[in-house]
Amino acid sequence: MELKNNSYQIQGVKLLDVVKEFDSPVYVYDADKIITQLQSLKNAFSDRKIRIKYAAKALTNISILKLMKQQGIGVDVVSIQEAQMALKAGFKPQDILFTPNCVSFDEIQEGVEMGLVINIDNISILEQFGHKYHNKVPCCVRLNPHIMAGGNTKISTGHVDSKFGISIYQLPHLLRVVKTNNIEVVGLHMHTGSDILDAEIFLKIAEILFGVARDFPNLQFIDFGSGFKVGYKQGDITTNVYDLGVKLGKAFDTFCESYGRKLEMWFEPGKYLVSEAGYFLVRSNVIKTTPATVFVGVDSGMNHLMRPMMYDAYHEIMNVSNPKGTQRVYSIVGYICETDSFGWDRKLNEVREGDILAIKNAGAYGFSMASNYNSRFRPAEVMIYKGKAHLIRERETMDDLLKNQVVIDL
Repeated sequence: MELKNNSYQIQGVKLLDVVKEFDSPVYVYDADKIITQLQSLKNAFSDRKIRIKYAAKALTNISILKLMKQQGIGVDVVSIQEAQMALKAGFKPQDILFTPNCVSFDEIQEGVEMGLVINIDNISILEQFGHKYHNKVPCCVRLNPHIMAGGNTKISTGHVDSKFGISIYQLPHLLRVVKTNNIEVVGLHMHTGSDILDAEIFLKIAEILFGVARDFPNLQFIDFGSGFKVGYKQGDITTNVYDLGVKLGKAFDTFCESYGRKLEMWFEPGKYLVSEAGYFLVRSNVIKTTPATVFVGVDSGMNHLMRPMMYDAYHEIMNVSNPKGTQRVYSIVGYICETDSFGWDRKLNEVREGDILAIKNAGAYGFSMASNYNSRFRPAEVMIYKGKAHLIRERETMDDLLKNQVVIDL
């Protein structure tokens, strides 16, 4: 997004024109930014054979999935429904990594029948998998490294109390299950959550993975997950993927040499690809002054963007209607009947009732976590692609809220 001629634009498309055409609230995604982020990751590992699997849970709109497919990458899904979306977007089953958590074995079987690459994250399911398929269906195993990455305990998933992955302390048990059931393990996977700041964390993870990998002779790939930190405000430290490419790439080459053959290096970025590409545009409904605070009440809430309330996440907020206005301090709140805030004590160019605000870094875990709480409609989604605004999801209506309800005679 850039300010040109006193107007905020994406690829030459004015954001106020997007609201004029599609109303508010509305999610807007910059396809060019997604492609740029993806290319930066490819460039960082250009000397090595890597496979990128977009973490679909970050943003599952089928047009976004099609854009990822167009760029020649695969996809990581966490549910059968996401897998079905990926297939509809054109991905081949073998390009889809299925990494569910705490699902029934029936869902694993469905993934096998669909031809997905199965990633198993607990010993109970792994045993059932072995009993059912023996060595007929290969799989990947997801490990918990017990490395705390990032500073936010609400989004880190590699700590000792996490529900994700098989603990590395259970490795002897894991190996017994694999051997007893003749399971062919072709991949190892590790995920530590979001906001990994530097290459050193990945190197610690890699050291653990490389040690475990020696017990699995049939590996084809090692999946390092993602967790690359993106900037949410000016001055934020972000993951230097080029530094990571050099350091992790060198360590991986050394491991492959000792392993006896070249393996593939996999990553599954979600937030890194789509977070900064997304803007959530909302309209100021009311300016409410109290003895302590000036509130800007907008036509949205935590039902549309949960991250600030759920994760204490910071999202920069801008007044795109009044880019040259005098800066004042506001708290931006939603219309949900809860404590429902997007940001406290923020400096914004003067906000008037009816102004359009842009909430930045809204591409990841924005719409994908949206709900109909308070019976509010979920917003529209728009993608700016090749200099044109394309509607990629219609705004919901009352029919959408009622279509699955069954009215009984009382």
